[in-house]
Amino acid sequence: MYFDKRMLYVILAIMVLYGLSGYLTDTNALMGLLLTIPGVLIAITFHEFAHAKVADMLGDDTPRMEGRLSLNPLTHIDPIGFIMLLFAGFGWGKPVHVNPRNYNRDITIEKADAIVSIAGPAINLILAIILTIIYGLIFKFAGAALSNQTLRIVINMIQYAIVINIGLCVFNLIPLPPLDGSKVIKPFLTYNAKTWFEENEKIFYIIFVVLWITGIAGTIISPITTGISNGIMKLTGWLLRI
Repeated sequence: MYFDKRMLYVILAIMVLYGLSGYLTDTNALMGLLLTIPGVLIAITFHEFAHAKVADMLGDDTPRMEGRLSLNPLTHIDPIGFIMLLFAGFGWGKPVHVNPRNYNRDITIEKADAIVSIAGPAINLILAIILTIIYGLIFKFAGAALSNQTLRIVINMIQYAIVINIGLCVFNLIPLPPLDGSKVIKPFLTYNAKTWFEENEKIFYIIFVVLWITGIAGTIISPITTGISNGIMKLTGWLLRI
């Protein structure tokens, strides 16, 4: 089945322009957009770095040879994916290339691929937890200074970064190509299910695009993201006694 990527790019451009129009007519929304940029950079950078680092730890030096073992955002940011994440709610970084034949022989290729794939979402969840703790500590020990404009900006950036990291984690665990979840579930599939999945991969790509463009994906993951965020926040509040 053939899918014309040019049509996809046209649709993506329309989505970006539609999102941008809302920011240009709303000053508060524009400020919110600016405050999300650090969170987006952190989320994508650590997500892709985690893929590269785990692949390297499993014996594949391809990410190292391509300079992906770096926390420099410029190494991992894909311009289109970055813009999409800002204006359309979903995006991506530069894919980390791996060579499965280089993995350690004491682990199957499928399991290694699953471990490398889940590393990205996992680090985003870990970052969200760390940022939530920082957020809680600010409230606990700097509560009297919350009226300070600079501190308020920092707090808002942390809030956005928490939501972005959780959202990127949940979104990437959807078991559809090209998302990480499609590789994470493979070791758990039966041979027949795995064969069927691989033979229909292009169809799953189209399903993914439809879910994304129509907003169905957002409708599905938004309550999950909110639930995880609230859960982490409540747990942090309980631990810090705030």
